[in-house]
Amino acid sequence: MDGSRTDRPERRTALIAKELARYHLDIVALSETLLADKGQLSEVGTGYTFYWSGRNTDEWRKAGVGFAIRSDLARTLPHMPEGINDRLMMLRLPLTNNKNMTLISAYAPTMTNQDETKDMFYKDLESVITSVPRYDRLVILGDFNARVGSDHVTWEGVVGKHGIGTCNSNGLLLLRTCTIHDLTIRNTLFHLLTRNRTSWLHPRSKHWHLIDYVITRKNDARDMRVTKAVCGAECWTDHPLIISRLA
Repeated sequence: MDGSRTDRPERRTALIAKELARYHLDIVALSETLLADKGQLSEVGTGYTFYWSGRNTDEWRKAGVGFAIRSDLARTLPHMPEGINDRLMMLRLPLTNNKNMTLISAYAPTMTNQDETKDMFYKDLESVITSVPRYDRLVILGDFNARVGSDHVTWEGVVGKHGIGTCNSNGLLLLRTCTIHDLTIRNTLFHLLTRNRTSWLHPRSKHWHLIDYVITRKNDARDMRVTKAVCGAECWTDHPLIISRLA
């Protein structure tokens, strides 16, 4: 979900919810929502509830994050998603055997942002990661505006053998964070067609890049199935839907 406008009469949330239902998704992280403040909205006809975290109404908005959760699942949650700021939101889910999962929805600064903005984002992200109980499953989802490349030797355990292209400066920030917290980038672990491993077409070079990620603790990687971009999902954004399913 991004801030692009649409001439369609329905709300964008209703249109997006229809696509999520078509793919039978339970929980979806949303990036660059551009929505103000914190709030929620239920799309009754399609069965999804949207939660978001953004800047104040009177502030300039360029980011925004959120979750779309299947409404019947949302009604059973002991805790609602918690907005940290306009770039981070977290959700804690109860699992079986008295275990829990923490999901983080993230939208990182772009390459054109100031270094101070990028440093603040990663400082906040590390603070959120550190706050997650050690025995929780941890899944970080979102648009990181970063290319982590394919160097699986240097970044062993963080980048798999099926990464795309080369790393950029934003990618280094993400890779260092993953290394510190023993995380692995799941998009790089699977041998897939290029169209299923990339998530953004550069408007000038017309090259496809991978900048949207599903990131987990290394010891949780075995519990997740293939992670891939779905080219057929129409969510009125220039990023394809990235799907990852739990085993």
